[in-house]
Amino acid sequence: LRKGTTFPISLRNTIWEQAAAEVHSREAEGGEEDAGETLGERTVFLMGSKSGGKTSILLRCLDRDEPSKPTLALEYTFGRRARGHNIPKDIAHLWELGGGTSLSDLVQIPITAASIRSLSVILILDLSKPNALWGTMEKLLQAAQDQLEKVSSQAQQAQKAKHQPAVHLAARLLPKDYPDRELISPFPVPLLIIGSKYDIFQVFDSDKKKVVCKTLRFVAHYYAASLIFTSIKSESLISKTKSFFSHLAFGLDRGKTVSCDSSKPLVIPAGSDSFSQIGSPHTTDVDITSLHAKNPKDLWKKVYERVFPQENTGEQRELKDPARDPQYSEPQIDAMRAQKDQYLILVKGFSPELISKAIQIL
Repeated sequence: LRKGTTFPISLRNTIWEQAAAEVHSREAEGGEEDAGETLGERTVFLMGSKSGGKTSILLRCLDRDEPSKPTLALEYTFGRRARGHNIPKDIAHLWELGGGTSLSDLVQIPITAASIRSLSVILILDLSKPNALWGTMEKLLQAAQDQLEKVSSQAQQAQKAKHQPAVHLAARLLPKDYPDRELISPFPVPLLIIGSKYDIFQVFDSDKKKVVCKTLRFVAHYYAASLIFTSIKSESLISKTKSFFSHLAFGLDRGKTVSCDSSKPLVIPAGSDSFSQIGSPHTTDVDITSLHAKNPKDLWKKVYERVFPQENTGEQRELKDPARDPQYSEPQIDAMRAQKDQYLILVKGFSPELISKAIQIL
């Protein structure tokens, strides 16, 4: 065709109709996900300890010079990276879950069949609060894993219905020579565990630091995850954290630095550790044989909780209704809500528990 060639209106309409039909066809066959990967679109889901510094770390990784604000339930933003002249930019869809474990049900929003092929998860744990660390980690990872398995199962059923080979996500993560491959349980998608507020953690008692470090090393290796400690007060640590983040968000090299010394900030890319290097749980006053653990992970949990008894989750259950969470306070709206609650209790005879459940359903 020569430059400047024009087409009759009827032919142009036909071309557009064919293009539209092709797009719909690809979307119906799951092509939208493949197209996202081709165009450099990825999804990163951040979750972790309440007030653990998730937003501050994300802003630093995106080079955004703006004050961080409390995350309202689940928030979305995006990052872009130029790849070259006249080349589409890489795009990272970034979801951040607020409220610690209290809003874990919201994982179903960022973890979908459309995002799962290009999804990564970042778990940010507050090192300054070790008594809440295991409970937060366990609940959030379980919620994310349950949702991943659910959407993966749905995708496999859809592929089977179309007579296409099923894709098992976990099998894509590990090379054949991955350390302890037969002994670990890889997370279904790439996972990065960040220990935040290292500036506070570094002054902890040496033995307690060893317990936290060895436990997180075990958990990270068990899930085939990367592990890094950081602090927004350290440019060096933020720079290393940014390289791990950019690896997940844009596919960049995460560097080759490895640090397993518990007296220093941990920097352990996935596949750089092993159970033989980690050793057994760090115990001083704990008799391992008396713990009656069901498996290695349960043993590490019991030892950790002996050293750091986990906080009561009663407060978390209480804050399941975000309207009662102080960080989302709106005085005028809250006053009107209180008046309405009193009306329902006094006039209609509803109990406060029934009102709360009704609001959550709505």
